[in-house]
Amino acid sequence: MDSSPELNLIERAQAGDETAFRELVDAHRRELHLHCYRMLGSFHDAEDALQETLIAAWRGLSSFEGRSSIRTWLYHVATSRCLNVLRSGRARAREEGFIQMQPTELPLPTRLGEVLWIEPYPDALIDRVADRSPGPEAHYQTTEAVSLAFITALQLLPPRQRAIHILREVLGFHSKEVAQMIDATEESVNSALKRARATLRQRAPASAASARNGAPLRTSPNEQALVERFTQAFQAADIEGLVALLTEDVWISMPPIPFEWQGHARARDVFRAVLQPGQVLVATRANGQPAFGFYQPDSRAPILHGVGLLVLTLAGDRISAMTRFESGLLAPFGLPRRLPRRPA
Repeated sequence: MDSSPELNLIERAQAGDETAFRELVDAHRRELHLHCYRMLGSFHDAEDALQETLIAAWRGLSSFEGRSSIRTWLYHVATSRCLNVLRSGRARAREEGFIQMQPTELPLPTRLGEVLWIEPYPDALIDRVADRSPGPEAHYQTTEAVSLAFITALQLLPPRQRAIHILREVLGFHSKEVAQMIDATEESVNSALKRARATLRQRAPASAASARNGAPLRTSPNEQALVERFTQAFQAADIEGLVALLTEDVWISMPPIPFEWQGHARARDVFRAVLQPGQVLVATRANGQPAFGFYQPDSRAPILHGVGLLVLTLAGDRISAMTRFESGLLAPFGLPRRLPRRPA
């Protein structure tokens, strides 16, 4: 953008022109929302953090002296808001999933999950984000930097390390810029980045990384064929057909329920607990991965109720992970809470 029009907007906004402020920040609103999502791991918490960011930016714009770009300054404000959320403990698991399915109805888990507040992010929003051309310091491709496995792994980092890793490795800001954003020294930024890299190498599941590397290309014929086979088997409640589509070390999870199941035997047990005749999947996409609105029939009316959102992680011609989220996440994907039941 030419600096003169932007400078004019800044001067008008600093003088109290709300229309100029909206025009100034609207160019960055979507990428700031995605930044808040990466920081917090929750779509709903990112919505709240973005609103707090815009309020703080409006109130603090008089302090902007033009030593950095307005984009860099807005990332400073957004990162500060997210760190405040994390310090206050407001980023938390939501409880609706427990209402729809009690843990007692499910088989014993392989392990308990660590990141129960994780939520998916609509591809329709990712596709509009301007950080598809990150800075020269970035080490991640866009598809890697939005995958569920990566977002979950980020939540294992302490808040400041998480912020530094995202700003440096995903968005490509220089160490000096990041140091200014979080009020730190370049030396401390570089040290924290090394620790963050080591933690992710140690704690991020190796199978998740290999799954992303071996996944078929987005919307490719291979991906579409696998998704179609999965949809047919799921809607037919064909347990063995579903198991045949899974990798042997598949992981199944249902945040905020704290259970995770691994392998074919546990997958069969989960399918027996959740599959019912007449269930319907409606295709969408989340975090660069195939996803579905998940609906089941009402026994008393000719309608289908939305009971969740299902996201698949693919590895080659198999599914390496299935993550089911609660129904409150249908709306951000433009999916209804109810559908008319199809004629038999």
